[in-house]
Amino acid sequence: MSPHNPNGAKVQISKDGPYLVSGDLPLSKQIIGTNADGESTAWTQAASLPIQTQYALCRCGQSANKPFCDGSHQTTGFDGGETADRRPYLQQAKHIHGPVMSLTDAETLCAFARFCDPHGQVWGLVTETDDQQSRHHFVTQTCDCPSGRLVAWDNATGEAVEKTYQPSVVLIEDPEKSCSGPIWLRGGVQVIGADGFTYEVRNRVTLCRCGASRNKPFCDGSHASIGFNDEL
Repeated sequence: MSPHNPNGAKVQISKDGPYLVSGDLPLSKQIIGTNADGESTAWTQAASLPIQTQYALCRCGQSANKPFCDGSHQTTGFDGGETADRRPYLQQAKHIHGPVMSLTDAETLCAFARFCDPHGQVWGLVTETDDQQSRHHFVTQTCDCPSGRLVAWDNATGEAVEKTYQPSVVLIEDPEKSCSGPIWLRGGVQVIGADGFTYEVRNRVTLCRCGASRNKPFCDGSHASIGFNDEL
């Protein structure tokens, strides 16, 4: 299920420092759109930043030049130690079998985007995937999960169902929770740990940029509890 990385797009994590992005990756912002009940229902494209061959993104959450690093990590005592499970996704995920489609769920990767919640939640919808409307909601909501915690699978083919993304970097904004969210890597961007470890290349990954995640380098939703705001 891991996409290839033909363009060499990558994010190198520096020790207790920023994310070093290379490979001409476009950088933009997307907003979590909600309905009248406050449920996450759609992604809205916001600002796009000028394309750069390489750039350094703040990882400690303290830069005065967000989203870019300004060296604040050097004076704040930021501990960027990577604590996340490094096993491939499928070795971490629970499997829930439905009649037509199935769901895999690696809960520690949750970025608190809440696209899983509408229409009875994806964990209920997967059991109703023999119904066309339920199946549509299940696929849409699962694929909108930015972190890749949730993946939908076609039982007939055994293949994961994924949106097609060009390699890109997105800054998530969450107006419903009055906070800024994580860095969303899309389309198969290689992440390399500070010690040289190469993480599994995936179509959807979210990286912490508030500095508070207990699952670094990945987001664990801490930006919401601390009210992180990038002030862009």
